[in-house]
Amino acid sequence: MPSRILPFARLPPQRRDTKNRSSHIDDITDLQTGEHKRHSAAMDFLHFGSKEKRHSNSGQTTPKNKGSPRIPPAKPARIEIQMESPPCVFYGGPNSTGALFSGQLKLIVTDSEVRLTSISMDLRAHSMTKKPVGKDCPDCINKVTTLKTWNFITEPTTYDHGTHQFPFSYLLPGHLPATTNCALAKIDYALQIKAVTALADAITHEHPLRVQRAVQPSPEKQSLRIFPPTNLTVNVIHTPVIHPIGTFLVQFRMNGVVEKQKTTLTRWRVKKLDWRIDEHSQNVSPACPKHWNKVGGEGKGQQHEEMRNIGSDSIKQGWKTDFDAVGGGQIELEFPASIRPGVNPVCDVDSPTGLVVWHLLIVEIIVSEELVKNSGHGHSVPTGAARVLRTQFKVVVTERGGLGISWDQEQPPMYEDVPHSPPGYMTDYAEELPTPPDFDLDPLENRQ
Repeated sequence: MPSRILPFARLPPQRRDTKNRSSHIDDITDLQTGEHKRHSAAMDFLHFGSKEKRHSNSGQTTPKNKGSPRIPPAKPARIEIQMESPPCVFYGGPNSTGALFSGQLKLIVTDSEVRLTSISMDLRAHSMTKKPVGKDCPDCINKVTTLKTWNFITEPTTYDHGTHQFPFSYLLPGHLPATTNCALAKIDYALQIKAVTALADAITHEHPLRVQRAVQPSPEKQSLRIFPPTNLTVNVIHTPVIHPIGTFLVQFRMNGVVEKQKTTLTRWRVKKLDWRIDEHSQNVSPACPKHWNKVGGEGKGQQHEEMRNIGSDSIKQGWKTDFDAVGGGQIELEFPASIRPGVNPVCDVDSPTGLVVWHLLIVEIIVSEELVKNSGHGHSVPTGAARVLRTQFKVVVTERGGLGISWDQEQPPMYEDVPHSPPGYMTDYAEELPTPPDFDLDPLENRQ
């Protein structure tokens, strides 16, 4: 069958070439773009997870410049504190005479000179509660009290290059609480120094000041405990003042361990003795004016209590039992006790801010009952009855005073006790002294 020829319109040569050339260019461009995308995807896959961002060939993508840290301008001077007195220690309880401290404020000028308009220093007591009424409220958390202020200069003064010293001293009142840091609150002291230059540039410095309290050791305390309905009595002798480091002895004597019946004797035997030292903390968190409604009005707060064990032990042997002793027999035991190392105990505190810390020594004695014949001989028969005799004693945890003494016991001599200087000559005694003889000496010219 003959093929059929269809008519078609021929395009002009120039137009057809232009269109074909344009289509060809578009195809090449699309091809290059596709190849570039595939190449970029492959490079991204190869560089996946790298720490640095890959640079493109075009240079349009550059790594981010974090910039160098900004260095604050140097101050024309700096301030240092040099303490000259011993550590601040209150000797005794709240009726202590206080602690005297002194030191030197050093102004070290690093420039050729500096002009200051004021130099002031504040002694501040900072009280911080760790369980405030308003969470994240700085007014509920912190309370700062200024105890003393020093103004070293009252008019603008120019200081040359070098070190300039300003002495200071202060007597801390003895009723203040010592530096404390427990689970409920924190009390610390610091010297805040501020110097203002003529250009209104402030130079500041803070020097922490640790304040301690050392209660003097007192005689041993003797306590008597009675445990009805039995005839058992416990006599305990212990020291009422203990220290964070070191051991102390506890003596106890139990009487009335034997009770006579018609045909039998009832006796009590010690099976085990447990002791522990508990630290109790109590703090009242005050509320700022914005949170008065949470505590019921002005001047009120929330009370928090916490208790932790700072030392314990269990004793299962070592006591002396004498059932034939006068007074119904007795059991004696002496054991050492101490605060467990590493617990960082808090010394006893009674602060006007509401923080109170105290300690208790708790002793638990487990005794069991047994029966024996009146003759006292033969085997004893346990009855199965047992009792826990529990008693507690208040102890004071304090720092060691060492060889230091209170400042008022270091007084210099009075004026009437100081002799006159220079001493006067005793003319009467000088007249009785013999006159020294005269010696004839040749002149120096004759010796030449």
